[in-house]
Amino acid sequence: MKDEHHLAVMHWGTYRVATDNGTITSVSPVEWDKNPSRIGQSLADGVTSEARVKRPSVRLGYLQHGPASREGRGKEPFVEVSWEVALDLVAREMRSVKARCGNEAIFGGSYGWASAGRFHHAQSQLHRFLKGFGGYTASTNTYSSAAGERVLPHILGPLSPLHRQHTHWSELERECQLFVAIGGLPLRNAQVNGGAANDHMLKHWLDRLQQRGVRFINISPVKNDLSAVPDARWLAIKPGTDTALLLALCQVLVSEDLVDHGFIASHTVGFAPFRAYLLGESDGVVKTPQWAAAITGLDAGDITALARTMAASRTMINISWSIQRARQGEQAYWATVALTALLGQIGTPGGGLAFGYACTNLAGAARAVFSGPRLPAGKNQVNSVIPVARLSDMLLNPGGEYAFDGQTLRYPDIRLVYWAGGNAFHHHQDLNRLVEAWRQPETVVVNEQYWTAQARHADIILPVTTSLEREDIGSGGHDGFMIAMRQLIAPVAEARDDYAIFCGLAERLGFGERFSEGRSPAAWLRKLYDDSRPRAQEEGITLPPFDDFWQQGVLEYAPPAKPQVFLAEFRADPQRYPLSTPSGKIELFSDTVAAFGYRECPGHAWWDDEEAQYQQQQAQQWPLHLLSSQPRTRLHSQFDHGSVSRATKIQGREPLWMHPDDAAARGITHGSVVRVFNQRGAILAGAQVSDQILRGVVQISTGAWYDPLDPSQPGSLDKHGNPNVLTEDRGSSRLGQGCSAQSCRVEIEAWREPLPPITVFDQPAFTASPQDVG
Repeated sequence: MKDEHHLAVMHWGTYRVATDNGTITSVSPVEWDKNPSRIGQSLADGVTSEARVKRPSVRLGYLQHGPASREGRGKEPFVEVSWEVALDLVAREMRSVKARCGNEAIFGGSYGWASAGRFHHAQSQLHRFLKGFGGYTASTNTYSSAAGERVLPHILGPLSPLHRQHTHWSELERECQLFVAIGGLPLRNAQVNGGAANDHMLKHWLDRLQQRGVRFINISPVKNDLSAVPDARWLAIKPGTDTALLLALCQVLVSEDLVDHGFIASHTVGFAPFRAYLLGESDGVVKTPQWAAAITGLDAGDITALARTMAASRTMINISWSIQRARQGEQAYWATVALTALLGQIGTPGGGLAFGYACTNLAGAARAVFSGPRLPAGKNQVNSVIPVARLSDMLLNPGGEYAFDGQTLRYPDIRLVYWAGGNAFHHHQDLNRLVEAWRQPETVVVNEQYWTAQARHADIILPVTTSLEREDIGSGGHDGFMIAMRQLIAPVAEARDDYAIFCGLAERLGFGERFSEGRSPAAWLRKLYDDSRPRAQEEGITLPPFDDFWQQGVLEYAPPAKPQVFLAEFRADPQRYPLSTPSGKIELFSDTVAAFGYRECPGHAWWDDEEAQYQQQQAQQWPLHLLSSQPRTRLHSQFDHGSVSRATKIQGREPLWMHPDDAAARGITHGSVVRVFNQRGAILAGAQVSDQILRGVVQISTGAWYDPLDPSQPGSLDKHGNPNVLTEDRGSSRLGQGCSAQSCRVEIEAWREPLPPITVFDQPAFTASPQDVG
């Protein structure tokens, strides 16, 4: 029986999916999407691909020897077992760890985007379950923007609410004259949104701004980071030097008296010590355009001219999340705040600053702000929390001391890792180090849909349904839609919903009724929807009864009546609408941060010359700077096995962009396979030779499934092209402890040996039972 009316909601879009006798026959974007993502075309073949985890599976050594066999993770075959056996094993180990070591010894991973549905959201389900069990060690902040998330509360306010307050694109169209994009405005990043991306609007609004005559400047090592604006001026800056540029721009404003002194006096604190630093009064180095030119590779005259043009124009300065995913990434954000404060345009229509236009589809959207239904999570009885990017440090150094945002903390001793809805072998840096760290806990349990590297490095793997195999409610929270997600196909093989898995475990562990509250998934959907109706009403949104919504299928909220301008109320009356900073104002100098005593964070935006010298020393051995971008053809590592992602591979490997001069110097031709390597490891990639990238810089997308040539050998070559084999697992600073993936140096050579096959999309090795081995 054919069905051409049901919608599939994904983080990268909403699609009409047709099925025939339980098989997907076509996937079409919804008619209201202005620039639909092609990632959706991977659904048809991806959901039922050979890469699916079909049955509960246990690593052979774990069945034979339990936690004592942890060195076998990632090396040994698996044994498919019944659900009863698998759940009994998980429950047994959870009881054991809790009894011996307490709940702090359980790490509830589940970092990542997971499902777009509001009920079957893997992280929410896992965290609710673990809280019901007594709690767990959690993580804080994100790989995407941890440095910014930690520094901004000290100087401007928390990043997450600031991101929701970005000036609407309609106001930029009306008032903006100059748009400065630090890190570009990549269309690939704006394909996605937390919860759902129903209407991709970035290209639409960039087209409208161009038609109105807005000038764009792309400050990035990669020209196509602003590919949607062909006439944008490209300032090809060296990676990791944005802070130096921003400080020089500030110095020009100060030295030429282009500063808005009224705004500085009324809306900021700490200008005097920052001014002294810019003018070299505190360290003997004036932060002139000439100083910055030697660091950034830009022309000093261009830097001076840019500062003057910013001051003479209604200027929006946007800094991408990618800039702060680096050593000292906090300083680039602080310098951006300082520069825009000196210009005095914060809170004006079309001017000021932003942290992430184009980083998701959300920023600048003129949509109602409503979070939609949400699953009650409960309270975590364990206070242990680590910075998310310090995962390997935690596993390798139980009890070890570390500094974080003014605190001195200790890592817990983790004995059991439970992960659902995410892939650490995608997000984390230095994967060879992660492999070592991953073998430290006694037990690793993973709920997973596909045989990713994380599943292959687990002890117990429980197969879960995809969003096409269950009913849910799709809501991006801030994208103006709520969508009924009906089940489109039957669960593949023996896959179960995360909810069903956790219900089974909770029953075994003695809190089944408390976890499920006696509700089926359908009953939960109705309850979550009904519970959200009063909250929606507070936001001026009237939701119909559940049955009407479910029959209607799509709700679109009315847009806000008044366009939004970032920090407009604060600009109009800083006493009545203070910021959440200690002073209530923008802190150009933070007494709080200065008191931490961190060499790398002296209390104001600052260029770390010591780190710069270290990077220069690295460049002598590893001459190419590797950037790892978000992918165009998948979300993080999701659906790398799908047709859209695999069609863009070069001889099966992830494409790597490099300048023609860098390629020619190494005898590399377009379309050939290369070996990219440094002291941490090596990967194979496909050469994409292009003059759209700065000489000395190469770029590869994250998300290629980690596929080591010989998993039994430490540091084995990744034959597929995962850049996190190469990136350094070092915190951005003691303040933010974010990832520093963009501070990575490599060398590249042509690969002249026979190409090894890609095997990560196949099923792993299985054995029928322990008795069949040896």
